[in-house]
Amino acid sequence: MILNIRIDHKTADINKIEESTRNMDEIFANIQHDHQVQEYVQVKTCNRAEIYMVLDEAPLHYQWGGLVVEKDEKALEHVLKLSCGLESMIIGEDQILGQLKDAHKVSVKKGHCGPVLDNVFTKATHVGQVVRKKTQINQGSVSIGSAAVNLAESVLGDLKCKKVLIIGAGKMGTLVAKALVEKHLKAIVVANRTYDRAVCLAKELGGDAIRFDRLARAISDADVVISATGAPHAILTREKVNVAVPPENLEKMVMVDIANPRDIEEDVEDLGVKLYNIDDLRGIADNNKKKRQSEAKKAEKIVAEELDLLEKSLQHLEVEPIIANIRSQAEIIRLRETEKAYHMLGDMNGKEKVVDHLTKVVVDRVFYNIIHNLKEAAENDDTEVINSAKYLFKNKT
Repeated sequence: MILNIRIDHKTADINKIEESTRNMDEIFANIQHDHQVQEYVQVKTCNRAEIYMVLDEAPLHYQWGGLVVEKDEKALEHVLKLSCGLESMIIGEDQILGQLKDAHKVSVKKGHCGPVLDNVFTKATHVGQVVRKKTQINQGSVSIGSAAVNLAESVLGDLKCKKVLIIGAGKMGTLVAKALVEKHLKAIVVANRTYDRAVCLAKELGGDAIRFDRLARAISDADVVISATGAPHAILTREKVNVAVPPENLEKMVMVDIANPRDIEEDVEDLGVKLYNIDDLRGIADNNKKKRQSEAKKAEKIVAEELDLLEKSLQHLEVEPIIANIRSQAEIIRLRETEKAYHMLGDMNGKEKVVDHLTKVVVDRVFYNIIHNLKEAAENDDTEVINSAKYLFKNKT
């Protein structure tokens, strides 16, 4: 069975997401201890944490603690919708597709992804691409990064004369940067633990890069701070901000924290700073959702069609070894008998390809119905036919 456990923006705020992510890691460790987890892929973004796993039986007797738990068809439907941006806070955003690809690659590299989840995530990538090609769900779409910029703009007004500090030069920081470029801003500073990355991003923006140890100085006169690092703990505490920022600047400052876990401690707000996080982007997300309802319906129709194909392909996995064995045995016989025919026919004057093609076609036609019926048996869970095929086509050597 395929199991998906997750926490995301649809069922929790950022506090709950942070708390439940730790809880989910503990539950997953327990499942691995109690059950044979054959494959798994972990997905983590700024507003979700998910684990997909393949195991023999449903794990029981766990206190899920607010996590969403879905299996088989529901889990598959969710990952396809996720790849299309239908499950995102910002409907139609493109970043999730890259995040799913990355999660898939990491799992493959570490040896955690097997044939089932490889099929699932390959299909999810395909569906995400098809939906974006056949619908306009991502046309002019905003990302979490640009939503953060829009939020700051809604508070301060035009940002053209404001100094903006971006903390983090990773994927999310880059999205923020791109959104700022579209606003034609010039006073942009990028801070990152890896200075070279900050330099590269700042160069693209026409802004300045600073080393992380100069962060306090950069904060002191910033109008807007947008933080999106992958740090495991807060990098801006109340004490650090209080020391770095002059009192007269605190109440003018806007900070937007789009990291998970958060980069900025909540009590920074006590200093008078206007502090926002992922939860505060929901209003922008709701407006975006209304604009894309008709495109979302088209996307859901594509998902439904592709889900049916995915389920069939997963059912076919059971008989793939039998089919591979049939093809392997047939190919050995075909090559052997074709070689005999060449010797008997003598000089073929370059027409060997004709004979080779003919034998391939004959073999394919002979086994076409057998393979088709085997796949159909898998779809119908016909174990009698499958077991008979295993016996009939097993190697005798």
